[in-house]
Parts: sequence; C-alpha cells; structure tokens
Amino acid sequence: MKIILKLVAGMLAGLLIGFYAPEWAVRTLLTVHELIGQLIKFTIPLIILFYITEGIASLPRDSGKLLGRTIGFAYGSTITAGVLAFLIASAALPLLAPAAGEAGRESATLLAFFKLEIPPLLGVISALVAAFVFGIGISTQRSATLRAFFVDGCSIIERLLSRVIIPLLPLYIAGVFAAMAADGSVFQTLRAFGLVLLLVVIMHWAWLSALFITTGLLNRRSPLELIRHMLPAYFTALGTMSSAATIPVTLRSVKAAGISHPIANFVIPLCANIHLSGSTITLVTCSTAVMLMTPGGGMPTLGAMFPFILMLGIIMVAAPGAPGGAVMSSLGLLTSMLGFNETQVALMIALYLAQDSFGTATNVTGDAVIAVWMDRFHGKSLADAPAV
Repeated sequence: MKIILKLVAGMLAGLLIGFYAPEWAVRTLLTVHELIGQLIKFTIPLIILFYITEGIASLPRDSGKLLGRTIGFAYGSTITAGVLAFLIASAALPLLAPAAGEAGRESATLLAFFKLEIPPLLGVISALVAAFVFGIGISTQRSATLRAFFVDGCSIIERLLSRVIIPLLPLYIAGVFAAMAADGSVFQTLRAFGLVLLLVVIMHWAWLSALFITTGLLNRRSPLELIRHMLPAYFTALGTMSSAATIPVTLRSVKAAGISHPIANFVIPLCANIHLSGSTITLVTCSTAVMLMTPGGGMPTLGAMFPFILMLGIIMVAAPGAPGGAVMSSLGLLTSMLGFNETQVALMIALYLAQDSFGTATNVTGDAVIAVWMDRFHGKSLADAPAV
C-alpha cells in the first residue's frame, strides 16, 4: 500500500509541476525521468537472466508426472487467462474509454535537458535463452557453485529493485504526468485509468469464479466451500502484494479445503512462482488499453497479442521474487514485441502497480484450483510421501 500511495503522490506532484511550475522545472523532472528510464532498461535483462535461471534451477527434481502436470496446468491457466482477457478488453475498452485517444502521446514541446544512454549487457531474447540454458544446466548437473552465483545475483537485483528502482518510480511516473499536464492530455488519461482498473478487477473476479465453479463441479466439490477456505489467502495477498509472502497462509487454506498435505506442500510453493493468471490478465488488459490510448496505435489483433501472451507465461517465471516483478520482467517484451515507448512503459508501470494487490490475490487464490486437480491425479500415490 505504501507503493500505491507513493505512486499517487508522484502523479499529483507531476500534475502540479506540469500545470504550474516554470519550464525549467518541468524539463528537470523530465531529465530525471529519462535517467531512471535508462536504469530500468539496463536492469530488465538482468531480471530475466537471474530470476528465470534461479527459478528453473530450483524446480523440484525427481517428481515426474506431478511436476509436469503442475507446470502444464499453471502455464495453461496463465495463457487461457491472457487470451480471454484480450478478447474481453478488445470488446470493452473502446466502449469504456472512447475519448482516451490522446492519453499516450508524448509532450511535443518540452524535452529533457540531456539524454544518457546506458546500453543493457544483453538483449531481452538473449537473456531469456541464456536463462534457460543455465537453469536447465544447473538443474541437470546439480552445480552448487553456479546455483549459488545465480541465487546471489537474484539477491543483488532484488536489492537494486527494492532500494533504488522501486523508490524512484514515483519520480519516473511524475515525469510522465508532468509532460501530459503540460500538453493537455492528462485528464483523458486519468479517466481512462479508472475505467481500465475497474475492468481489470472485474475480470479477476470473473476468472476466479469460472475456475472455482468449473473445478468444483468436475471434482464433485462445492465451489462456494473452496472459495470460502481460500478467502484468508486472498485477503492476505491483498495486504502483502506478494505471492511468496502469502505462501504460509495459502498452504493453510488449501489444506483446510481438504487437499492432501504432500500435494499442498509441493504445488503451492511451486505455483507461487509459475502461476500468474491474475498478473497476465492485468498486463494484457493494460497493454491493450495503452495501445488503444496512443494516437496511431489502435486496437491490436489477437494474432499480434498471442505471441506476447505466450512469452509472458515464460518470462514471468519467478517474477514474484522481485517487487513489482511481473511488470518489471514484462517491460522487455513490451518494448521489443509491442514497440512501447518510454511514456507507454511508464503508464504500464503505473497501471500495474495501482492494482498489484488484486493481481497477486488472484494468482494466489487460483493456485488452489491447481492443487485440487493435482490431488485428484496424484493425491493417493503421494499419501505416504514426506512433506517437502
């Protein structure tokens, strides 16, 4: 919640500076915005390399079909949620925000005093491929030295995010809103913001309802009973904004719902890192909205968005380990696959962080559905297995 409050404060400060401050003050803020943007671009491939490598390397071994099915269900759920989100967003957004066409434009009059290029060490795709090579290699060879290197790398990147980049995001967002206030497009943007966030939360609830109703009926369980048991995990995730921090409560809720302890102990920690249907709904909906709000951008097609959705399901592996990890890890895809500029990236960060708690709660609550299915397929065979 502190992040959200600081984000709102940054927006308000940007509006005041854009409306009332002299030109030099606006350009100073835009210069700071430019520098922070370069730091974010530099960090994106490192997030992908270290977090995905460590996530793949830490997957449980010797788990056979249970591991494969859990990953398959998680990835399938994430992709299905993304596709449905795009179909609903592409139909609803033009009706909800028809006057938002100017929201994403950059200021045509005010620019930063200077630009400093900080080239990333790797490209996004290179970082992704390297992460899979090292992650699978570490897992198969059980290399403790390399594993320790990537674990330490994750810690370094997490500190960079939590102590430098995340605290600087209000300034980054302030620069965007100062520019839009100066060029007169800010009110359309704010109106569109509220409508998009409302749509995202409604889609989260609709997705969870569909998951629990379908799973409950097919497994002869009461959907309402399953949802009732998962409410503590949902509300805990709203407060923590972290799938990892909510694992203890999620485990307790899933076990209270009647899932066997070995299945719960295996599925819940794993899905906390790989099952991000709520985050995918948000990212797909918000990216569609940002493209619609950008003059000349228009509504993307499913053919253009589907590869992006497929890559989201991969690139967000272990993203919950970082603050705002889902949106930070997706920035490389937004720029490379969807062609987002810095203003669009800043809008995405603002939109995502404003609802991060609801997306996280959807991720966490949806993990119970996968646990129910895994308990159906493997519960009896693992009844005597020790807890992990």
